[in-house]
Amino acid sequence: MTAASTAENAASTPEIIAAIDMGSNSFHMVVARLVHGEIRTLEKMGEKVQLGAGLDQYNRLTDEAQDRALACLSRFAQRLHGMPPEAVQIVGTNALRVARNARDFIARAEEVLGFPVEIIAGREEARLIYLGVSHTLSDDEGRRLVIDIGGGSTEFIIGQRFEPEELESLHMGCVSFRNLYFPDGRITRRQMDKAVTHAEQELLNIRQHYRSTGWQSAVGSSGSIKAIASVLATLKISDGTITRNGMRELRKRLVDMGKTEKLGDLGVRSDRQSIFPAGFAILMGAFQSLGIEEMEFADGALREGLLYDIVGRIRHEDVRVRTISALQERYHVDQNHGAAVEATALAAWDQVADAWGIRTANDEEVLRWACRLHEIGLTISHSQYHKHGAYLLRYSDLPGFSQQFQRDLATLVRGHRRKFSSAVFDGVDQEDLPRLRYLCVLTRLGVLLQHPRNMEEPPAFTLHGHNNKLVIEFPEGWLDDRPLTLADLKNERDYLAKQDFELEIAGA
Repeated sequence: MTAASTAENAASTPEIIAAIDMGSNSFHMVVARLVHGEIRTLEKMGEKVQLGAGLDQYNRLTDEAQDRALACLSRFAQRLHGMPPEAVQIVGTNALRVARNARDFIARAEEVLGFPVEIIAGREEARLIYLGVSHTLSDDEGRRLVIDIGGGSTEFIIGQRFEPEELESLHMGCVSFRNLYFPDGRITRRQMDKAVTHAEQELLNIRQHYRSTGWQSAVGSSGSIKAIASVLATLKISDGTITRNGMRELRKRLVDMGKTEKLGDLGVRSDRQSIFPAGFAILMGAFQSLGIEEMEFADGALREGLLYDIVGRIRHEDVRVRTISALQERYHVDQNHGAAVEATALAAWDQVADAWGIRTANDEEVLRWACRLHEIGLTISHSQYHKHGAYLLRYSDLPGFSQQFQRDLATLVRGHRRKFSSAVFDGVDQEDLPRLRYLCVLTRLGVLLQHPRNMEEPPAFTLHGHNNKLVIEFPEGWLDDRPLTLADLKNERDYLAKQDFELEIAGA
């Protein structure tokens, strides 16, 4: 890299970065300054929103829960004003993964914040939690187990240094367990036993594998675990280290206490008292099931992981690029052909992006990576391989990618060949439909013009896009000598017409 390019990158690197974690119990925001590549925290904000408690019997977020969340986000938004999009990451976790009306809420949240909101899968949440925790601990050798108890899910990660090896997200959290076992604030031996047993049952699927993998140290990173460590210290049961014996003693104390309202005597904040026994039961189940002897608390969590993820993207150490490369290797994708399709599709995108309103970094990235992976399904079968590829991209755990981005990738791969039907866009939200239709057309064009598989590069072509119409023009006489390409273009014209999209081939 030249001195000039280094200076240019430094000039374009945002000085202030921010992350928001829209959790099932609390919303958290952290704002930090980048100083010579290091993160210096400037401000942390957190509010108990209890989004997960606002899910009704049909798993829809109530109006009251949405109003609480939007009021919190409006306060966060003031701090984000004027920041560039690449400097901010905002994610939703379990409550939004579950909510049937999540898309409607996210649209309102994005309007308040002025930035996109992404829903991340459980294992992606686990990856980001580990990233945040590992950067706040000493750089020790050996494996560590990290546990984060959220409002609706609990993440279990085993890793070494900054690299996670095992990632799991289980559907149990302090809000959901509170509603199941301690809804009236009473703490009885029977309800505590049932809650701990439930946690142990949830852990059955990973128990043997995690114990055989092993770890040298255990770390907890959530507010629930921080509160447990604090209570153990207050009771002088331990110095803040969470031990198995300490957990047993605290279990007896909680049952003897009988009511969550008395937890204030132990220093538990009023907004955490109702969920404290639920978080305790989950951690107790983890200690017993996984054979944990002791655990330390670490201050890093999902929001810090998001900050380090932002820094990685700025430094061109994007985990998503590694994920795409790993998929290409795993499924034996023809990388040269994928790169050729990518170059052709991006050349087309550059000509029509403004006219079609798709000139964003997100649009460019999803088009780029869909082209690289469009043949991923060939490993399964040549027949219907576009559908196989779409399934793999939609339902695989892809580190670095949100659920929406995986859906978009899958949509472009599903629609890159054969019929251009409405089935291609099943599951796509109405507001996203126009941009994905445009991007799908460009993916199809890139594949079509690279049909000879690099035996001959397509010439410089000219595109004009307007609404649902695309005009393509080649150098004079070029198509006359390539009847197969002309036939492909005419077939494509017929395919697109089925979706009221007009492809005009100039001169044909």
